[in-house]
Amino acid sequence: MEEADLEKMGFQTQFEDRWSIVSYHPEKKIVVCSLKPDYVPIEHFRSMFLKISELVKNGDFTKFVFDKRSLRTFHQPSMEWYFIEWKQEMATYGLTKHRKILPDLEWFKTAVAIERNKLLEKLPSSLTTKLDIKYCDSISEAVDV
Repeated sequence: MEEADLEKMGFQTQFEDRWSIVSYHPEKKIVVCSLKPDYVPIEHFRSMFLKISELVKNGDFTKFVFDKRSLRTFHQPSMEWYFIEWKQEMATYGLTKHRKILPDLEWFKTAVAIERNKLLEKLPSSLTTKLDIKYCDSISEAVDV
Protein backbone atom coordinates (compact mmCIF):
# COMPACT_ATOMS: atom_id res chain seq x y z
CA MET A 1 0.00 0.00 0.00
CA GLU A 2 1.39 3.33 -0.98
CA GLU A 3 0.84 6.78 0.48
CA ALA A 4 -1.91 7.46 -2.10
CA ASP A 5 -3.76 4.35 -0.89
CA LEU A 6 -3.57 5.60 2.69
CA GLU A 7 -5.04 8.91 1.55
CA LYS A 8 -7.89 7.06 -0.17
CA MET A 9 -8.57 5.32 3.16
CA GLY A 10 -8.82 8.69 4.89
CA PHE A 11 -5.31 8.88 6.36
CA GLN A 12 -3.63 12.27 6.59
CA THR A 13 0.11 12.83 6.35
CA GLN A 14 1.50 14.22 9.59
CA PHE A 15 5.05 14.62 8.32
CA GLU A 16 7.44 13.29 5.71
CA ASP A 17 11.19 13.53 5.72
CA ARG A 18 14.22 11.69 4.41
CA TRP A 19 13.60 8.83 6.86
CA SER A 20 9.87 8.22 6.95
CA ILE A 21 6.31 9.08 6.11
CA VAL A 22 4.00 9.31 9.12
CA SER A 23 0.23 9.32 8.57
CA TYR A 24 -2.75 9.09 10.86
CA HIS A 25 -6.47 8.41 10.80
CA PRO A 26 -8.27 10.11 13.71
CA GLU A 27 -11.51 8.11 13.38
CA LYS A 28 -9.75 4.74 13.17
CA LYS A 29 -7.31 5.90 15.88
CA ILE A 30 -4.31 4.66 13.88
CA VAL A 31 -0.83 6.09 13.26
CA VAL A 32 1.27 4.62 10.43
CA CYS A 33 5.03 5.07 10.15
CA SER A 34 6.63 3.84 6.93
CA LEU A 35 10.41 3.92 6.83
CA LYS A 36 12.07 4.94 3.57
CA PRO A 37 15.79 4.03 3.64
CA ASP A 38 17.48 0.72 4.39
CA TYR A 39 18.97 2.16 7.60
CA VAL A 40 17.98 4.99 9.96
CA PRO A 41 20.72 6.31 12.27
CA ILE A 42 19.62 6.16 15.90
CA GLU A 43 19.60 9.93 16.41
CA HIS A 44 17.17 10.33 13.49
CA PHE A 45 15.19 7.27 14.60
CA ARG A 46 14.66 8.79 18.04
CA SER A 47 13.87 12.21 16.62
CA MET A 48 11.27 10.68 14.31
CA PHE A 49 9.63 8.80 17.18
CA LEU A 50 9.62 11.88 19.40
CA LYS A 51 7.60 13.63 16.66
CA ILE A 52 5.25 10.64 16.57
CA SER A 53 4.99 10.89 20.37
CA GLU A 54 3.66 14.43 20.08
CA LEU A 55 1.01 13.26 17.62
CA VAL A 56 -0.03 10.43 19.97
CA LYS A 57 -0.07 12.67 23.04
CA ASN A 58 -2.26 15.24 21.30
CA GLY A 59 -4.63 12.72 19.72
CA ASP A 60 -6.63 9.69 20.66
CA PHE A 61 -4.75 6.83 19.03
CA THR A 62 -4.84 3.16 19.96
CA LYS A 63 -2.93 1.48 17.10
CA PHE A 64 0.54 2.03 15.67
CA VAL A 65 1.57 0.44 12.36
CA PHE A 66 5.33 0.33 11.83
CA ASP A 67 6.32 -0.51 8.24
CA LYS A 68 9.98 -1.54 8.27
CA ARG A 69 10.07 -3.26 4.88
CA SER A 70 12.76 -0.93 3.52
CA LEU A 71 15.26 -1.84 6.24
CA ARG A 72 18.30 -3.94 5.42
CA THR A 73 20.12 -3.29 8.70
CA PHE A 74 19.00 -4.59 12.07
CA HIS A 75 20.07 -2.05 14.70
CA GLN A 76 19.64 -3.45 18.20
CA PRO A 77 20.01 -0.16 20.19
CA SER A 78 17.23 1.47 18.13
CA MET A 79 14.95 -1.52 18.58
CA GLU A 80 15.60 -1.67 22.31
CA TRP A 81 14.85 2.06 22.82
CA TYR A 82 11.69 1.81 20.68
CA PHE A 83 10.48 -1.36 22.38
CA ILE A 84 11.30 -0.62 26.02
CA GLU A 85 11.07 3.14 26.37
CA TRP A 86 8.85 4.44 23.57
CA LYS A 87 6.18 1.73 23.69
CA GLN A 88 5.99 1.93 27.46
CA GLU A 89 5.44 5.70 27.40
CA MET A 90 2.93 5.53 24.54
CA ALA A 91 0.90 2.88 26.40
CA THR A 92 0.16 5.53 29.02
CA TYR A 93 -1.62 7.48 26.24
CA GLY A 94 -3.64 4.45 25.12
CA LEU A 95 -1.43 3.35 22.21
CA THR A 96 -1.31 -0.38 22.94
CA LYS A 97 -1.91 -2.08 19.57
CA HIS A 98 1.28 -2.44 17.56
CA ARG A 99 1.41 -3.88 14.07
CA LYS A 100 4.77 -4.46 12.46
CA ILE A 101 5.66 -5.17 8.88
CA LEU A 102 9.16 -6.62 8.51
CA PRO A 103 11.37 -6.88 5.44
CA ASP A 104 11.03 -10.15 3.59
CA LEU A 105 14.44 -11.28 4.81
CA GLU A 106 14.69 -14.44 6.93
CA TRP A 107 17.81 -13.31 8.77
CA PHE A 108 16.08 -10.04 9.75
CA LYS A 109 12.97 -11.85 10.97
CA THR A 110 15.15 -14.26 12.98
CA ALA A 111 17.08 -11.37 14.58
CA VAL A 112 13.81 -9.64 15.52
CA ALA A 113 12.39 -12.82 17.05
CA ILE A 114 15.51 -13.45 19.16
CA GLU A 115 15.71 -9.88 20.43
CA ARG A 116 11.94 -9.50 20.94
CA ASN A 117 11.94 -12.33 23.48
CA LYS A 118 14.82 -10.72 25.38
CA LEU A 119 13.08 -7.34 25.35
CA LEU A 120 9.76 -8.77 26.53
CA GLU A 121 11.55 -10.02 29.65
CA LYS A 122 12.62 -6.43 30.42
CA LEU A 123 9.07 -5.05 30.31
CA PRO A 124 6.88 -5.02 33.40
CA SER A 125 4.35 -7.87 33.25
CA SER A 126 1.54 -5.33 33.60
CA LEU A 127 2.63 -3.82 30.29
CA THR A 128 3.20 -7.07 28.41
CA THR A 129 -0.38 -8.12 29.10
CA LYS A 130 -1.62 -4.71 27.93
CA LEU A 131 0.32 -4.63 24.65
CA ASP A 132 -1.19 -6.25 21.56
CA ILE A 133 1.69 -6.88 19.14
CA LYS A 134 1.19 -8.59 15.79
CA TYR A 135 3.26 -9.00 12.65
CA CYS A 136 1.59 -8.38 9.31
CA ASP A 137 2.51 -8.58 5.64
CA SER A 138 1.02 -5.28 4.47
CA ILE A 139 -0.29 -1.97 5.73
CA SER A 140 -3.84 -2.86 4.71
CA GLU A 141 -3.64 -6.07 6.79
CA ALA A 142 -2.14 -4.13 9.72
CA VAL A 143 -4.95 -1.56 9.58
CA ASP A 144 -7.60 -4.29 9.54
CA VAL A 145 -6.12 -6.62 12.21
